[in-house]
Amino acid sequence: MESYSSFCPVCRRKVDGRMITTAAPVDESLHPLLTVNMHEWEPGKPICFDCIRRYSQLHDELTAAFPHFAEQELKVVPTPMRLDAPDQLRGRGTTIAFLDAGFYAHPDLAKPRNRILKYVNLVERAKQSDLITPQASSWHGMMTSVVATGNGFLSGGLYRGIASEANVVLVKVGMSSRVRHQDIERGIRWVIRHRKEFNIRIINISAGGDYEASYLTDELSQAAEEASRAGLLVIAAAGNSGHLRDHPVLPPASAPSVIAVGGLDDRNNLDFSDNQMYRSSYGPTIDGLQKPEIIAPGIWIAAPILPGTPTAEQAELLSELENAPDSELLDIIKRHPGVDEDLDHATELAPYLLRQVAWIKIRDNNVISGHYKHVDGTSFAAPIVSSIAAQILEAVPDLKPHEVKLALIKTAVRIAQVDVDRQGWGMVNPRAAIAAAMAMRGQGYSTLNRA
Repeated sequence: MESYSSFCPVCRRKVDGRMITTAAPVDESLHPLLTVNMHEWEPGKPICFDCIRRYSQLHDELTAAFPHFAEQELKVVPTPMRLDAPDQLRGRGTTIAFLDAGFYAHPDLAKPRNRILKYVNLVERAKQSDLITPQASSWHGMMTSVVATGNGFLSGGLYRGIASEANVVLVKVGMSSRVRHQDIERGIRWVIRHRKEFNIRIINISAGGDYEASYLTDELSQAAEEASRAGLLVIAAAGNSGHLRDHPVLPPASAPSVIAVGGLDDRNNLDFSDNQMYRSSYGPTIDGLQKPEIIAPGIWIAAPILPGTPTAEQAELLSELENAPDSELLDIIKRHPGVDEDLDHATELAPYLLRQVAWIKIRDNNVISGHYKHVDGTSFAAPIVSSIAAQILEAVPDLKPHEVKLALIKTAVRIAQVDVDRQGWGMVNPRAAIAAAMAMRGQGYSTLNRA
Protein backbone atom coordinates (compact mmCIF):
# COMPACT_ATOMS: atom_id res chain seq x y z
CA MET A 1 0.00 0.00 0.00
CA GLU A 2 1.32 3.44 -0.88
CA SER A 3 1.85 5.91 1.95
CA TYR A 4 0.05 9.22 1.92
CA SER A 5 0.32 12.39 3.96
CA SER A 6 -2.24 13.49 6.46
CA PHE A 7 -2.50 15.61 9.59
CA CYS A 8 -3.11 14.22 13.05
CA PRO A 9 -5.98 16.24 14.52
CA VAL A 10 -4.45 15.88 17.99
CA CYS A 11 -0.81 16.94 17.53
CA ARG A 12 -1.45 18.72 14.20
CA ARG A 13 1.68 17.22 12.69
CA LYS A 14 2.01 15.93 9.15
CA VAL A 15 2.25 12.14 9.30
CA ASP A 16 1.84 9.12 7.09
CA GLY A 17 -1.90 8.56 6.80
CA ARG A 18 -1.46 4.95 7.87
CA MET A 19 -0.21 6.19 11.25
CA ILE A 20 -3.62 7.65 12.13
CA THR A 21 -6.20 5.38 13.71
CA THR A 22 -9.77 5.44 14.88
CA ALA A 23 -10.31 1.70 14.88
CA ALA A 24 -7.77 0.83 17.55
CA PRO A 25 -9.22 2.05 20.84
CA VAL A 26 -7.15 4.29 23.06
CA ASP A 27 -6.68 2.84 26.53
CA GLU A 28 -9.32 4.28 28.82
CA SER A 29 -6.68 5.30 31.38
CA LEU A 30 -5.44 7.88 28.85
CA HIS A 31 -8.84 9.47 28.20
CA PRO A 32 -8.74 12.01 31.09
CA LEU A 33 -5.17 13.04 30.23
CA LEU A 34 -6.03 13.48 26.56
CA THR A 35 -9.14 15.45 27.40
CA VAL A 36 -7.22 17.80 29.73
CA ASN A 37 -4.42 18.36 27.21
CA MET A 38 -6.35 18.21 23.95
CA HIS A 39 -9.56 20.11 24.45
CA GLU A 40 -11.18 19.04 21.16
CA TRP A 41 -10.42 15.33 21.47
CA GLU A 42 -12.94 12.76 22.58
CA PRO A 43 -13.00 8.95 22.36
CA GLY A 44 -13.53 7.75 18.81
CA LYS A 45 -11.87 10.74 17.13
CA PRO A 46 -8.76 10.19 14.97
CA ILE A 47 -5.37 10.17 16.63
CA CYS A 48 -1.91 9.20 15.42
CA PHE A 49 0.04 6.33 16.93
CA ASP A 50 2.80 8.71 18.00
CA CYS A 51 0.33 10.70 20.12
CA ILE A 52 -0.79 7.48 21.77
CA ARG A 53 2.88 6.70 22.51
CA ARG A 54 3.56 10.18 23.93
CA TYR A 55 0.49 10.20 26.14
CA SER A 56 1.15 6.66 27.36
CA GLN A 57 4.67 7.70 28.35
CA LEU A 58 3.41 10.88 30.02
CA HIS A 59 0.74 8.96 31.95
CA ASP A 60 3.20 6.28 33.09
CA GLU A 61 5.89 8.73 34.20
CA LEU A 62 3.52 11.07 36.02
CA THR A 63 1.75 8.29 37.86
CA ALA A 64 5.10 6.71 38.79
CA ALA A 65 6.34 10.03 40.21
CA PHE A 66 3.04 10.92 41.87
CA PRO A 67 1.39 7.74 43.19
CA HIS A 68 -1.77 9.64 44.10
CA PHE A 69 -1.90 11.42 40.76
CA ALA A 70 -5.36 12.07 39.32
CA GLU A 71 -5.58 13.34 35.77
CA GLN A 72 -7.82 16.26 36.67
CA GLU A 73 -5.20 17.62 39.07
CA LEU A 74 -2.52 20.04 37.90
CA LYS A 75 0.88 18.49 37.41
CA VAL A 76 3.63 20.16 35.42
CA VAL A 77 4.48 18.33 32.20
CA PRO A 78 8.25 17.72 31.81
CA THR A 79 9.96 19.93 29.24
CA PRO A 80 11.25 17.16 26.93
CA MET A 81 7.71 15.82 26.59
CA ARG A 82 6.20 19.25 25.98
CA LEU A 83 8.55 19.87 23.06
CA ASP A 84 8.75 16.21 21.95
CA ALA A 85 12.55 16.35 22.11
CA PRO A 86 14.14 13.01 21.13
CA ASP A 87 15.41 10.96 24.05
CA GLN A 88 18.36 9.61 22.06
CA LEU A 89 20.21 12.93 22.14
CA ARG A 90 21.04 14.42 25.53
CA GLY A 91 23.90 16.84 24.83
CA ARG A 92 26.68 14.28 25.21
CA GLY A 93 30.14 15.63 24.47
CA THR A 94 28.99 19.26 24.71
CA THR A 95 29.69 21.79 27.44
CA ILE A 96 27.36 24.72 28.14
CA ALA A 97 28.70 27.72 30.05
CA PHE A 98 26.11 29.49 32.21
CA LEU A 99 26.57 33.14 33.16
CA ASP A 100 24.41 34.08 36.13
CA ALA A 101 24.26 35.74 39.56
CA GLY A 102 25.13 32.60 41.48
CA PHE A 103 25.01 28.82 41.47
CA TYR A 104 24.59 25.70 43.57
CA ALA A 105 25.86 22.17 42.92
CA HIS A 106 22.40 20.66 42.77
CA PRO A 107 22.17 16.85 42.78
CA ASP A 108 20.58 16.98 39.31
CA LEU A 109 23.98 18.25 38.08
CA ALA A 110 26.34 16.54 40.49
CA LYS A 111 24.91 13.02 40.97
CA PRO A 112 25.55 10.25 40.19
CA ARG A 113 28.32 11.84 38.08
CA ASN A 114 29.47 15.39 38.69
CA ARG A 115 29.10 17.19 35.35
CA ILE A 116 30.23 20.58 36.71
CA LEU A 117 33.64 20.95 35.06
CA LYS A 118 34.43 24.37 36.47
CA TYR A 119 33.04 27.05 38.74
CA VAL A 120 34.48 30.56 38.61
CA ASN A 121 33.45 33.68 40.53
CA LEU A 122 34.33 36.85 38.63
CA VAL A 123 32.83 39.37 41.07
CA GLU A 124 34.30 38.33 44.41
CA ARG A 125 36.92 36.01 45.82
CA ALA A 126 35.73 32.48 45.21
CA LYS A 127 35.52 30.00 48.07
CA GLN A 128 35.60 26.23 47.82
CA SER A 129 32.28 26.10 49.70
CA ASP A 130 30.43 28.50 47.36
CA LEU A 131 28.79 25.73 45.35
CA ILE A 132 27.67 23.63 48.31
CA THR A 133 26.42 26.39 50.62
CA PRO A 134 23.01 27.87 49.74
CA GLN A 135 23.29 31.64 49.37
CA ALA A 136 20.86 34.44 48.53
CA SER A 137 22.26 34.63 45.00
CA SER A 138 22.45 30.86 44.36
CA TRP A 139 18.91 30.05 43.27
CA HIS A 140 18.67 31.72 39.83
CA GLY A 141 21.76 30.21 38.24
CA MET A 142 21.00 26.87 39.90
CA MET A 143 17.58 26.90 38.24
CA THR A 144 18.78 27.96 34.77
CA SER A 145 21.55 25.37 34.67
CA VAL A 146 19.30 22.56 35.91
CA VAL A 147 16.43 23.50 33.56
CA ALA A 148 18.83 22.93 30.65
CA THR A 149 21.06 20.10 31.85
CA GLY A 150 19.61 18.57 35.02
CA ASN A 151 19.18 14.80 34.95
CA GLY A 152 16.15 14.73 37.26
CA PHE A 153 18.09 12.91 39.98
CA LEU A 154 15.67 14.06 42.70
CA SER A 155 12.58 13.20 40.64
CA GLY A 156 13.55 9.76 39.42
CA GLY A 157 14.47 11.26 36.04
CA LEU A 158 11.03 12.82 35.46
CA TYR A 159 12.00 16.49 35.55
CA ARG A 160 15.21 16.32 33.57
CA GLY A 161 16.46 18.92 31.13
CA ILE A 162 16.65 18.18 27.42
CA ALA A 163 20.50 18.13 27.56
CA SER A 164 20.63 15.93 30.65
CA GLU A 165 24.08 14.51 29.88
CA ALA A 166 25.85 17.72 28.85
CA ASN A 167 28.69 19.10 30.94
CA VAL A 168 28.49 22.56 32.46
CA VAL A 169 30.78 25.44 33.37
CA LEU A 170 29.31 27.89 35.88
CA VAL A 171 30.44 31.52 35.71
CA LYS A 172 29.24 33.80 38.50
CA VAL A 173 28.85 37.36 37.20
CA GLY A 174 26.61 38.88 39.86
CA MET A 175 25.91 39.30 43.56
CA SER A 176 22.52 38.91 45.29
CA SER A 177 20.75 38.65 41.93
CA ARG A 178 22.34 41.91 40.71
CA VAL A 179 24.16 41.41 37.41
CA ARG A 180 25.97 44.38 35.89
CA HIS A 181 26.55 45.16 32.21
CA GLN A 182 30.34 45.03 32.46
CA ASP A 183 30.37 41.83 34.50
CA ILE A 184 28.42 39.94 31.81
CA GLU A 185 31.05 41.13 29.35
CA ARG A 186 33.82 39.84 31.65
CA GLY A 187 32.05 36.51 31.84
CA ILE A 188 31.83 36.16 28.07
CA ARG A 189 35.50 37.01 27.64
CA TRP A 190 36.45 34.46 30.32
CA VAL A 191 34.55 31.78 28.39
CA ILE A 192 36.27 32.78 25.14
CA ARG A 193 39.67 32.32 26.77
CA HIS A 194 38.80 28.95 28.31
CA ARG A 195 36.52 27.49 25.64
CA LYS A 196 39.01 24.88 24.39
CA GLU A 197 40.04 23.81 27.88
CA PHE A 198 36.48 22.74 28.73
CA ASN A 199 35.11 22.12 25.21
CA ILE A 200 32.55 24.89 25.68
CA ARG A 201 30.27 25.20 22.65
CA ILE A 202 27.33 27.20 24.05
CA ILE A 203 27.03 30.22 26.35
CA ASN A 204 23.69 30.64 28.11
CA ILE A 205 22.99 34.11 29.52
CA SER A 206 19.77 34.43 31.51
CA ALA A 207 20.46 38.05 32.40
CA GLY A 208 20.44 41.35 30.60
CA GLY A 209 22.59 44.47 30.61
CA ASP A 210 21.77 47.78 32.25
CA TYR A 211 20.75 49.80 29.20
CA GLU A 212 19.96 49.80 25.49
CA ALA A 213 22.95 50.21 23.23
CA SER A 214 24.01 49.75 19.63
CA TYR A 215 26.04 46.63 19.07
CA LEU A 216 28.43 48.78 17.02
CA THR A 217 29.68 50.58 20.13
CA ASP A 218 28.57 48.52 23.15
CA GLU A 219 31.40 46.46 24.64
CA LEU A 220 29.08 43.75 25.97
CA SER A 221 27.56 43.25 22.53
CA GLN A 222 31.02 43.26 20.97
CA ALA A 223 32.11 40.54 23.39
CA ALA A 224 29.13 38.43 22.31
CA GLU A 225 30.04 38.95 18.64
CA GLU A 226 33.64 37.99 19.41
CA ALA A 227 32.40 34.81 21.08
CA SER A 228 30.45 33.87 17.97
CA ARG A 229 33.52 34.38 15.79
CA ALA A 230 35.42 32.13 18.20
CA GLY A 231 32.95 29.30 17.56
CA LEU A 232 30.65 29.80 20.54
CA LEU A 233 26.87 29.87 20.18
CA VAL A 234 25.52 32.61 22.46
CA ILE A 235 21.91 32.26 23.65
CA ALA A 236 20.34 34.96 25.83
CA ALA A 237 17.01 35.68 27.46
CA ALA A 238 15.04 38.43 25.72
CA GLY A 239 13.64 39.87 28.98
CA ASN A 240 10.20 39.99 30.59
CA SER A 241 8.84 43.47 29.84
CA GLY A 242 6.57 42.64 26.91
CA HIS A 243 3.50 43.76 28.88
CA LEU A 244 4.92 47.26 29.37
CA ARG A 245 4.86 50.23 27.03
CA ASP A 246 8.65 50.11 26.81
CA HIS A 247 9.83 46.58 26.08
CA PRO A 248 13.40 46.78 24.77
CA VAL A 249 15.65 43.78 24.26
CA LEU A 250 18.90 44.69 26.02
CA PRO A 251 22.47 43.57 25.36
CA PRO A 252 23.73 40.95 24.93
CA ALA A 253 20.44 39.56 23.53
CA SER A 254 20.27 42.53 21.12
CA ALA A 255 23.56 41.64 19.40
CA PRO A 256 23.19 40.27 15.83
CA SER A 257 24.78 36.84 16.29
CA VAL A 258 23.11 36.13 19.63
CA ILE A 259 19.95 34.04 19.68
CA ALA A 260 17.50 36.08 21.76
CA VAL A 261 14.84 33.81 23.27
CA GLY A 262 11.33 34.97 24.06
CA GLY A 263 8.71 33.13 26.06
CA LEU A 264 5.79 30.92 25.08
CA ASP A 265 2.82 30.06 27.27
CA ASP A 266 1.77 26.55 26.22
CA ARG A 267 -0.75 26.32 29.11
CA ASN A 268 1.20 23.38 30.55
CA ASN A 269 -0.33 20.96 28.08
CA LEU A 270 0.41 19.35 24.73
CA ASP A 271 -2.37 21.03 22.77
CA PHE A 272 -0.72 23.34 20.22
CA SER A 273 -3.99 25.07 19.39
CA ASP A 274 -4.12 27.21 22.53
CA ASN A 275 -0.48 28.35 22.67
CA GLN A 276 -0.04 31.99 23.60
CA MET A 277 2.81 34.40 24.12
CA TYR A 278 4.48 34.99 27.46
CA ARG A 279 5.17 38.63 28.39
CA SER A 280 8.66 38.62 26.90
CA SER A 281 10.46 41.72 25.63
CA TYR A 282 10.70 42.33 21.92
CA GLY A 283 12.25 44.68 19.37
CA PRO A 284 13.20 45.94 16.97
CA THR A 285 16.46 46.94 18.61
CA ILE A 286 18.22 50.28 18.34
CA ASP A 287 19.99 48.85 15.31
CA GLY A 288 16.71 47.74 13.72
CA LEU A 289 17.26 44.03 14.35
CA GLN A 290 14.36 41.62 14.83
CA LYS A 291 14.43 40.24 18.38
CA PRO A 292 13.66 37.69 19.69
CA GLU A 293 14.55 35.20 16.99
CA ILE A 294 12.77 32.30 18.62
CA ILE A 295 10.46 31.44 21.52
CA ALA A 296 10.32 28.53 23.97
CA PRO A 297 8.19 27.70 27.01
CA GLY A 298 8.58 30.57 29.49
CA ILE A 299 6.06 29.53 32.13
CA TRP A 300 5.11 26.30 33.92
CA ILE A 301 8.79 25.27 33.87
CA ALA A 302 9.85 22.66 36.42
CA ALA A 303 12.92 23.89 38.31
CA PRO A 304 14.72 22.81 41.48
CA ILE A 305 14.15 24.41 44.87
CA LEU A 306 17.37 25.53 46.56
CA PRO A 307 18.10 22.85 49.20
CA GLY A 308 18.66 23.85 52.79
CA THR A 309 16.35 26.86 52.68
CA PRO A 310 13.00 27.64 54.35
CA THR A 311 11.38 27.40 50.91
CA ALA A 312 12.67 23.85 50.52
CA GLU A 313 11.52 22.92 54.03
CA GLN A 314 8.03 24.26 53.31
CA ALA A 315 7.83 22.43 49.97
CA GLU A 316 8.82 19.15 51.58
CA LEU A 317 6.11 19.57 54.21
CA LEU A 318 3.46 20.44 51.61
CA SER A 319 4.46 17.49 49.46
CA GLU A 320 4.22 15.14 52.44
CA LEU A 321 0.75 16.48 53.25
CA GLU A 322 -0.37 16.12 49.64
CA ASN A 323 0.47 12.43 49.59
CA ALA A 324 -0.73 11.51 53.09
CA PRO A 325 -4.15 10.15 54.06
CA ASP A 326 -6.51 12.44 55.99
CA SER A 327 -5.87 10.58 59.23
CA GLU A 328 -2.18 11.57 59.24
CA LEU A 329 -2.40 15.27 58.29
CA LEU A 330 -2.57 16.65 61.81
CA ASP A 331 0.34 14.56 63.08
CA ILE A 332 2.51 15.62 60.12
CA ILE A 333 1.90 19.31 60.80
CA LYS A 334 2.65 18.86 64.52
CA ARG A 335 5.95 17.14 63.68
CA HIS A 336 7.04 20.22 61.68
CA PRO A 337 6.35 23.22 63.91
CA GLY A 338 7.44 26.62 62.63
CA VAL A 339 7.76 25.55 58.99
CA ASP A 340 4.51 27.20 57.89
CA GLU A 341 2.70 29.61 60.19
CA ASP A 342 -0.68 29.19 58.51
CA LEU A 343 -0.55 25.41 58.90
CA ASP A 344 0.51 25.77 62.54
CA HIS A 345 -2.64 27.80 63.16
CA ALA A 346 -4.86 25.35 61.29
CA THR A 347 -4.45 22.34 63.56
CA GLU A 348 -7.97 22.71 64.99
CA LEU A 349 -9.52 22.29 61.53
CA ALA A 350 -11.15 19.12 60.23
CA PRO A 351 -8.91 16.99 57.97
CA TYR A 352 -10.70 18.00 54.77
CA LEU A 353 -10.14 21.67 55.65
CA LEU A 354 -6.49 21.00 56.48
CA ARG A 355 -6.11 19.45 53.05
CA GLN A 356 -7.72 22.49 51.48
CA VAL A 357 -5.27 24.81 53.25
CA ALA A 358 -2.37 22.66 52.05
CA TRP A 359 -3.65 22.69 48.47
CA ILE A 360 -3.92 26.48 48.51
CA LYS A 361 -0.35 26.64 49.76
CA ILE A 362 0.82 24.25 47.04
CA ARG A 363 -0.88 26.33 44.37
CA ASP A 364 0.23 29.73 45.65
CA ASN A 365 3.85 28.62 46.10
CA ASN A 366 4.03 26.81 42.74
CA VAL A 367 5.07 23.58 44.46
CA ILE A 368 5.40 20.46 42.32
CA SER A 369 7.04 18.25 44.94
CA GLY A 370 9.41 18.53 47.87
CA HIS A 371 12.28 19.24 45.48
CA TYR A 372 10.76 21.18 42.55
CA LYS A 373 8.52 24.12 41.83
CA HIS A 374 7.33 25.68 38.59
CA VAL A 375 8.81 29.01 37.55
CA ASP A 376 8.40 31.52 34.75
CA GLY A 377 10.47 34.00 32.78
CA THR A 378 12.60 34.11 29.66
CA SER A 379 15.47 33.26 32.02
CA PHE A 380 14.17 29.70 31.71
CA ALA A 381 13.13 29.81 28.05
CA ALA A 382 16.75 30.55 27.08
CA PRO A 383 18.28 27.43 28.71
CA ILE A 384 15.64 25.29 27.02
CA VAL A 385 16.91 26.53 23.66
CA SER A 386 20.49 26.02 24.86
CA SER A 387 19.67 22.41 25.68
CA ILE A 388 18.23 21.84 22.21
CA ALA A 389 21.35 23.41 20.69
CA ALA A 390 23.37 20.86 22.70
CA GLN A 391 21.28 18.08 21.13
CA ILE A 392 22.06 19.48 17.70
CA LEU A 393 25.79 19.62 18.44
CA GLU A 394 25.75 16.05 19.72
CA ALA A 395 24.20 14.97 16.42
CA VAL A 396 26.44 17.18 14.25
CA PRO A 397 29.50 18.22 16.28
CA ASP A 398 31.23 20.24 13.54
CA LEU A 399 28.41 22.76 13.03
CA LYS A 400 29.33 26.41 13.34
CA PRO A 401 27.27 28.77 15.54
CA HIS A 402 25.47 30.39 12.62
CA GLU A 403 24.51 26.95 11.29
CA VAL A 404 22.97 25.91 14.59
CA LYS A 405 21.11 29.21 14.67
CA LEU A 406 19.85 28.65 11.12
CA ALA A 407 18.62 25.15 11.95
CA LEU A 408 16.70 26.50 14.95
CA ILE A 409 15.02 29.44 13.24
CA LYS A 410 14.22 27.84 9.89
CA THR A 411 12.28 25.03 11.57
CA ALA A 412 10.49 27.12 14.20
CA VAL A 413 6.69 27.09 14.19
CA ARG A 414 4.84 30.40 14.18
CA ILE A 415 2.04 30.95 16.68
CA ALA A 416 -1.17 31.95 14.93
CA GLN A 417 -2.48 35.49 15.41
CA VAL A 418 0.67 36.70 17.19
CA ASP A 419 2.70 39.55 15.70
CA VAL A 420 6.02 38.53 14.17
CA ASP A 421 7.79 41.20 16.22
CA ARG A 422 6.86 39.35 19.41
CA GLN A 423 7.68 35.77 18.37
CA GLY A 424 10.34 36.07 15.70
CA TRP A 425 10.44 32.88 13.66
CA GLY A 426 8.25 31.13 16.22
CA MET A 427 8.29 28.22 18.66
CA VAL A 428 11.40 26.05 18.80
CA ASN A 429 10.92 22.63 17.22
CA PRO A 430 13.64 20.19 18.41
CA ARG A 431 13.12 17.24 16.07
CA ALA A 432 12.83 19.40 12.97
CA ALA A 433 15.85 21.50 14.00
CA ILE A 434 17.99 18.40 14.51
CA ALA A 435 16.86 17.01 11.15
CA ALA A 436 17.71 20.32 9.44
CA ALA A 437 21.14 20.37 11.06
CA MET A 438 21.87 16.80 9.98
CA ALA A 439 20.76 17.61 6.45
CA MET A 440 23.41 20.35 6.31
CA ARG A 441 26.02 17.58 6.47
CA GLY A 442 24.13 15.13 4.31
CA GLN A 443 23.18 12.93 7.24
CA GLY A 444 19.92 11.03 7.56
CA TYR A 445 17.46 11.34 10.39
CA SER A 446 15.96 7.87 10.34
CA THR A 447 17.55 6.79 13.63
CA LEU A 448 15.81 9.64 15.44
CA ASN A 449 12.38 9.29 13.89
CA ARG A 450 9.49 8.73 16.22
CA ALA A 451 8.61 5.16 17.02
